[in-house]
Amino acid sequence: MRWVTGILAVVLGVPAAAQQAPQQLEVTLKEAIQRALQVQPAMVQAQGRQRTAGAGRQVAWGSFLPNVSVSGFATKNSKQRFDQNSQRLIPPVQNYGSGLSANVDLFTGLRRLANLRSASATLDAEEAGVVTQRFQVQLDTKRFFYNALATEELVRVAQSQVRRAQQQLQISVEKLRAGSATRSDSLRSTVDYGTARINLLEAQANLAGAQADLGRQVGVDQPVRAVPDSALPPLPDTTAFRGAALESAPQVQRADAQARAARADVWSARSQYIPTLNLSLGSSRGDTLFNNALVANEVHNWRVSLTWILFDRFSREQLQVSASVPRDNAVAAAADTRRLVNADLTKQIAALATAYEKIDIARANVAAATEDLRVQNERYRVGAATILDLLTSQASLTQAEQNFVQVRFDYLIARAQLEALVGHEL
Repeated sequence: MRWVTGILAVVLGVPAAAQQAPQQLEVTLKEAIQRALQVQPAMVQAQGRQRTAGAGRQVAWGSFLPNVSVSGFATKNSKQRFDQNSQRLIPPVQNYGSGLSANVDLFTGLRRLANLRSASATLDAEEAGVVTQRFQVQLDTKRFFYNALATEELVRVAQSQVRRAQQQLQISVEKLRAGSATRSDSLRSTVDYGTARINLLEAQANLAGAQADLGRQVGVDQPVRAVPDSALPPLPDTTAFRGAALESAPQVQRADAQARAARADVWSARSQYIPTLNLSLGSSRGDTLFNNALVANEVHNWRVSLTWILFDRFSREQLQVSASVPRDNAVAAAADTRRLVNADLTKQIAALATAYEKIDIARANVAAATEDLRVQNERYRVGAATILDLLTSQASLTQAEQNFVQVRFDYLIARAQLEALVGHEL
């Protein structure tokens, strides 16, 4: 009996539950997504590419407007000079002048229109890229958030496992004292209790890592606790949204826009075969102050020029090939992206439906395992079951609880992946 007392003093005297964690930052899913969208480098880069594309389209629009410049000058001689004709000294002369000029391309062989279409398509592609990146950041944030939630629930499952193992150890020790159990029962219960404590420590370590990952995702230099702010959403109806999803998918929209931009670049290259027409306007005025008299001189001019390159040693042909190859690549990539999204839709819809069905199965498994453990506890108390039967039931219940936690968050992740694919909330 001294050996039994030692087990109780060493094993049951050690607290099974973790110490209370210090106060830490808590975020809901909505708050986590808002923070992540502001700090994630990939999102900042996508928005930067969008601004650059917007500036490019502005330049394309500006090519239809004239270049306007203004100039001015003022000079003064520092000393007198001798005039050979009049044989007289001429005092210092002051000169003033100003000018205004404008230059506009009247016709560039449709090059400006092609460049505008290319710039607009590029902006559309980058806007779709921002949407794609936004949903990717949301998906990553949801993964970290749900992982933090799941690991926290797994810690509670491990704590329940420790409590059950501790209770079973107490029961086996009491039965050993009463002579209705063997020493092997208490030893097995001791091992099971120790294993449960190890599982709890591992679950707590996993939780610390998951909360640290969530903190990095939302831009905080400390672990962040995920706070559930909504119930489990129902299974969405996905029977009739495949066609609309293909058209609204950000990946498809971006690939199509890139293909349009590449086609416009080909037309821009073809404009080199067409002559260009340019108009230049200028106006200048010069004033000279001589012997306190102001002499003015105004000049106005305009010029129309036509340029047509007849032969440039096949440079235009090379430009055509250089533009056609990216166009062919972009068209092929757009078609493949559409097929890829269509295939991913099939897989994600199937994964979503499967994950949702698993929830009910896992919930039923937890209920059955809980009842089985209750029955085995009663049978062990009256000596109708062995310790091995009881430990097996406890392990089954722990596994069922872990599976129930995992399948619920698998469903949430599958839902988030489908949302990222189609580019809108379900």
